[in-house]
Amino acid sequence: MAMTTEFARTAPPRAEIDALAGPTVIEFGTSWCGYCRAAQPLIAEAFQDHTGVRHLKIEDGSGRPLGRSFRIKLWPTLIFLDNGREVARVVRPKSTSEIRDGFALIDHPVSP
Repeated sequence: MAMTTEFARTAPPRAEIDALAGPTVIEFGTSWCGYCRAAQPLIAEAFQDHTGVRHLKIEDGSGRPLGRSFRIKLWPTLIFLDNGREVARVVRPKSTSEIRDGFALIDHPVSP
């Protein structure tokens, strides 16, 4: 799977996200957000080593139910899921290492 480049204007329901099998990264943000644009090269670089990870890029904003269900406050926010369960979160990444730390938890899930 390749990294998604455009934010989807419509989001799947939370139940669909919770039922996803395997590793997934949900990226919440908007195309006009300066922080989101600045983070794109970092996110793209981190994804190069994780081409098998599903990437959902969801446009967020006031009244968007999926973002609210994840309690998104700042953009971009990356949610790392393993089989629909959140295992890591990175808010406004400043380095690829922050993002790779999230990927490491998907690659090697920590037992609850």
